[in-house]
Amino acid sequence: MSDSAPLPIDTFLPYMRDVVRCEQSLRELNLMWRMIEASAKMNCPVEAKTILPTMAATRTGFNRLEQELVTSLVTEKVGNVLDEIGTKAQYVIDIVVRNLYERTADVGFLATDRELCAFVAGMHDDADAIRLRLRAYRNKYTVYDEIILLDAEGNVLVQIDESSPLEGSTDPLIRQTLAAESYVETFRATDLRPLKKQALVYSRRMLHPDTGVAVGVLCLCFHFEEELAGIFNSHRDADERANMLLLDGKNQVIASADELWIPVGAAVPVNRTASPRLMVYGGREYLVRTISAEGYQGYMGPPGWQGQVMTPVDVAFHGNSSNALATLDPGVAEGLLSHARSFCPPLFEIMTAADTIRRVVWNGQVMTAGQHGELLKLKTILDQISETGRRSNELFSQSIRDLYGTVLASSLRGAEFVSHLLVDLLDRNLYERSDDCRWWALTPELRNALASEEKDHETIASITAILDYINRLYTVYTRIFVYDSEGRIIASTNPMEAGVPVVGTMIDASTLNSVMALRSEQDYYVSPFAPTPLYRNRPTYIYHAAIRDPHRESTVIGGIGIVFDSEPEFSAMLRGALADKSGMTALFIDRSGRVISSTDPTRPVGAQLDIDPELLTSANGNSASRIIVHDDRYAIMACTVSNGYREFKVADGYREDVLAVVFDTFGEVRERSSAANREDTVLETDVTASVGTEYASFFIDGMLLALPAAHVLEALPASEVSPVSMGGRPERIGVLALQRYGENRQFVWVFDLRHLMRGAPAHVESSSQVIIVRYDGQDIGLLVDELHGVPEFQASQIKPTPFAGNAEGLLVKQVIQANEGRLLIQALDVAQLYTCLKDPSLPTVLNVTDVNRLTDMAFGADLLEKAA
Repeated sequence: MSDSAPLPIDTFLPYMRDVVRCEQSLRELNLMWRMIEASAKMNCPVEAKTILPTMAATRTGFNRLEQELVTSLVTEKVGNVLDEIGTKAQYVIDIVVRNLYERTADVGFLATDRELCAFVAGMHDDADAIRLRLRAYRNKYTVYDEIILLDAEGNVLVQIDESSPLEGSTDPLIRQTLAAESYVETFRATDLRPLKKQALVYSRRMLHPDTGVAVGVLCLCFHFEEELAGIFNSHRDADERANMLLLDGKNQVIASADELWIPVGAAVPVNRTASPRLMVYGGREYLVRTISAEGYQGYMGPPGWQGQVMTPVDVAFHGNSSNALATLDPGVAEGLLSHARSFCPPLFEIMTAADTIRRVVWNGQVMTAGQHGELLKLKTILDQISETGRRSNELFSQSIRDLYGTVLASSLRGAEFVSHLLVDLLDRNLYERSDDCRWWALTPELRNALASEEKDHETIASITAILDYINRLYTVYTRIFVYDSEGRIIASTNPMEAGVPVVGTMIDASTLNSVMALRSEQDYYVSPFAPTPLYRNRPTYIYHAAIRDPHRESTVIGGIGIVFDSEPEFSAMLRGALADKSGMTALFIDRSGRVISSTDPTRPVGAQLDIDPELLTSANGNSASRIIVHDDRYAIMACTVSNGYREFKVADGYREDVLAVVFDTFGEVRERSSAANREDTVLETDVTASVGTEYASFFIDGMLLALPAAHVLEALPASEVSPVSMGGRPERIGVLALQRYGENRQFVWVFDLRHLMRGAPAHVESSSQVIIVRYDGQDIGLLVDELHGVPEFQASQIKPTPFAGNAEGLLVKQVIQANEGRLLIQALDVAQLYTCLKDPSLPTVLNVTDVNRLTDMAFGADLLEKAA
């Protein structure tokens, strides 16, 4: 969101039930900490003095978190809605502009049609033949609902819409067009379309074939209402919680997805800056996004036109929940959650706060382990608060998952919408190509030239000039060529390819046979997407239409081929749809998974995309999105199968399905953390059991391990470790400062316990902790994945491992049978652990001077390594 004004949280909060639940959870946690602190102060103030500062800091942190987190979540959800409706508003105007760009080329070409110009100039008066010719054009370019030829005085010479007969027009666009060198674009009420409130007309003057004098005007009337209805039906949200609009430069509605809701002609509020403020229309508050045209091929569309989407605030945040996390493999779900810092910063703050609570309670339990008297009071308080915290954390965790699910649902919808848009853009673009080749095949000059037995230099030059003129108007083609009935190319634009003449070469026999077999002027043939020498041996589509004998329509005497410039055109579609969305890639593929175009440099054109075969066989028009692992990263994948446009690929006999695939990545795959096992590791307690031995338990690589609590001092966040690169043991990762109540500050070495036990370093996350262990007067730190608890076990529950008889050098010599033997906890041998980690070359206790010296040595070593 670009607006810098403070977001009115109270305005939006009543519409966000999940955020309200989260706010309530935060208040419960805040109250819990007040209870911890108050109980400790009242019942055992002396014994609790070492943890009271941490309690106070945690309480203060929750006060801040409760205020800032809700603000962050509301801001994110509002921004999320604005992004979604902004994307749709952009696509409305982009699709319209791309479509109308083709109209500017159409009118420029048709206005130079010699047969039409000759009729307008009065060189013949066969109006029926001209009407048939215009209807033939309309049959191919079905986006027009009327085509009109007028003389210079505005008298109608020919029109094709019999339901709205005209004699003439006094519209000023006629004089304007006669005076213009190029086309004129008009959108308003006009007597040329008397049955419509407004019409979009593309007009161009027509010149006398011999003298070049302006003799009349061609008007192509775009079927505006039908086209916009198609856009809205295709891209509006299925729940119809928002309305899609097209606005003019005065912010008035010129097309509406729901006219009963917001009618055409209404003046609406606009939001071009993505401001998160609410706007009122018709007594209802809306979130609004307004997007102006960015242009296509230099064409900006009608002046001032804008795409807009409006969603009422009371429904804007409904229907966004998702069970995406619930349907995932638990490991993938936890892996996604581990990327919360970059994916959703507010969620990361919640998770970090939950880890802080867990550590403080764990430390209190460690401190009170084996104690009696007043410390036992503190232990009782901690036990009660730990239970309350566990119950609160269940609600808290659910809030996290609900919010995360909302974020994922938005990303799934967004990626799916992009994939839907992409196939729509592709089919709309290629529809025009099928129209072009068929119409140009009817050009009288081309038909007469191919029918002539003598194709002299002057004839070929004339054909080439026509093709060059067309190619300048329609820049999406790299080459337009004409060939005879034997398949020999007789004329072409860009006549050289890689230094070799194109004219005189032969088209392939399969294509020639297909073109010669085309039954009517409405039929066309498209070569498969494959490398061709006509496109520098790169793959593309070539559209072909048969050129027929001017005297015998059933006789095919050759054909016209248009080489689509697929590489930049498809790439522009993909990149334009992705806009500036970082982390997203998009591809066009065929039904076999072969890449047609790609923004992913590792998957170039012709490569094979590894994709679920079920998606490759999806029905036309179907869309799907899911969370997957893609290139060793978590990603949202969306896929839509093309469904054609108008009659193209629907009723014209041509089938060439293309799938648009979009990937939105969120971070590298991480192994399942111990958090995923938490539900399976809840310990059952027996209140009737006698006093036993307490163990401090924790997770390493999904395993539950424990140390005798008597040797454990406390746990600190792993983020406080200072890396010191000194070579030697790879498990030694740095130093950690200790500042205990009443003691001088000192430092301890920190060792990666996972690396020591598994041979692979741990991935430090927000939940990672360092356990401070003391043995024989020496302190060390052990990096672990997550804290568990400080339970008490009976001697009967502690059993030797099967290898205990030959346990020399083993770190685990005993296992603890918890929950009646259903849960096994590996007990670390502290003496053996210290033996493994002992390094006589290093000081056992570090002070500030030692750490500074080590840091300087590490810094110097890094410099020497870089210099080498």
